[in-house]
Amino acid sequence: MISSKLKGMGVALITPFKDDESIDFEALARVIEHQIKNGTDYLVVCGTTAETPTLTEQEKDQIREFVLQVNNGRIPVVLGVGGNNTRSVVEKLQTTNLDGIDAILSVTPYYNKPSQEGLYQHYAAIAKASPLPVILYNVPGRTGVNMTASTTLRLAADFKNICAVKEASGNFSQIDDIIKNKPEDFMVISGDDGITFPLITLGAVGVISVIGNAFPKEFSRMVRLALQGDYPKARQIHHRFTELIELLFVEGNPAGVKSMLALMGFIENKLRLPLVPNTIKTYEKIRQVLNQL
Repeated sequence: MISSKLKGMGVALITPFKDDESIDFEALARVIEHQIKNGTDYLVVCGTTAETPTLTEQEKDQIREFVLQVNNGRIPVVLGVGGNNTRSVVEKLQTTNLDGIDAILSVTPYYNKPSQEGLYQHYAAIAKASPLPVILYNVPGRTGVNMTASTTLRLAADFKNICAVKEASGNFSQIDDIIKNKPEDFMVISGDDGITFPLITLGAVGVISVIGNAFPKEFSRMVRLALQGDYPKARQIHHRFTELIELLFVEGNPAGVKSMLALMGFIENKLRLPLVPNTIKTYEKIRQVLNQL
């Protein structure tokens, strides 16, 4: 069942690049093995943390196939398939080889700023076209549009294959409204590392994490403890990571986590424009906090 596959900590995989900006598949393999060996529950491929706007369609296909090959069925895989052209997203779902993929993660349309009815119709088209369960992804800080609780609940009620929402609005009352009124089998997943612990206490089933790229063992343990109701131990780990999570996003994602992974020896600290690496000041702060951890 998809509910068991999406419980816990999923990790939104970064895309490592070489100095010439080509994809560093060796480094990607290292990151994937780091996840699998250290308790990550599932992988999210070609999400926004993967710098997907800067990847070609061919590169996205190569990454999907490579992750599936390295993972070799060991943990579930979720694929990011989203955009602000509904017809294009539907076509992508109908033409992509989805063998080995367990669910689709689809971000709300960005830049267009559709109405709530527009969002509903967008996801209705995706749900009808998708052969796999669909996870809605609400991240207004990046897209410029917030999907309200009522729209999320309407979609959850109307389409059985819309199985979850990754909520990154940071709006506790909105997220709590969804948790309180959702169908029983619909899941709420945290889209913010920093508020994952309190959201699990409200009824979220886990997180799709950025910091998990670097600290899968520790962060997945926090999630597991919280899901088991061991709040004191989970809170301890949550507080240990507060400062580092803040540094992750101070100059944009995935610049922060790429700095961390570079300091840990997994990847080169390279991003594709318009994204750039962290400033020396932030990089050194991350180094100091990593040393303390």
